[in-house]
Amino acid sequence: MSNQHPTKRQRNARQYVGIALRGALMGAADAVPGVSGGTIAFITGIYEELIGSLKNCNPVAVKLIFSDGIKTAWHYINGNFLVALFAGVILSLASVARGVIYLLEHYPILLWSFFFGLILAAVWSLVRHISGWNLKLVSSFVFGAIAAYLITTISPTQIETSPLIVFTSGMIAICAMILPGISGSFLLLLLGMYAPMMLAIKELQLTTLGIFAAGCIIGLLSFSHVLSWMFSHHKGLTLSLLGGFMLGSLNKVWPWKHTVETTINRHGEIIPLVQNQVLPATFEQLTGQDAYTWFAVGLCLVGILLVAVMDKVSQKNAS
Repeated sequence: MSNQHPTKRQRNARQYVGIALRGALMGAADAVPGVSGGTIAFITGIYEELIGSLKNCNPVAVKLIFSDGIKTAWHYINGNFLVALFAGVILSLASVARGVIYLLEHYPILLWSFFFGLILAAVWSLVRHISGWNLKLVSSFVFGAIAAYLITTISPTQIETSPLIVFTSGMIAICAMILPGISGSFLLLLLGMYAPMMLAIKELQLTTLGIFAAGCIIGLLSFSHVLSWMFSHHKGLTLSLLGGFMLGSLNKVWPWKHTVETTINRHGEIIPLVQNQVLPATFEQLTGQDAYTWFAVGLCLVGILLVAVMDKVSQKNAS
């Protein structure tokens, strides 16, 4: 059995800093309900390497520690890559994510507009890798789009926080976070766990974060095997399905929303429960607020341009 991961490559310190920056972008994206860190991983060209490296965190790696030493096992799991990437994710969640949350609270239209353009361009970036479109691939794409759209229409719930709920939420959310188009933060919102987890990050509630992280690790290592198998045996179908997920998720990140039903959480905060997507002019009529239409369009174009740049850079790195 080979100890070399097929997508692994030798990197210098500067390249690992680039990996950490990709992780930071993933962390910032994961903080926003509706945006997936997996989307960022795919745009920046590290998605398959991430899935393959996580898959290699298995009993074989443990055996290699005793048979060939820690260095061989570390190389087998692509340890430098994983450490650099997740260091970026964690640092981002602890720092940059706070700024993203601030923008989400005070300038939601502008933030959603940027991510709308980002995800829209990411759909193109993904599906262009698919060759030989046929009925099966189109059906997979349509199914993914419909499934993601339906998920975004589900109303959030409120549940009591407990260690088991926190652990399970970590398992579920992390699986979504590595799926382009399916937002782990949004699933946390549906489970009623988004606010508690953001509060835990903000206040450094180490016990809660530790339980959540344990759930994430178990879910990540388990689900990565499924994704790796899908890429190995049905890559075209997998890409078309993920592209559909990303397209369907655009319903969640539409910038102009009219809240028709709210709820009050246990902290006394008003939380939107049901929101309808509306056009900018309708938004202004219903809310009396500025729709920031031209600024929103501009930021949408910035998101599209950013994907085009990252796509070009990832192609250059691959070559």
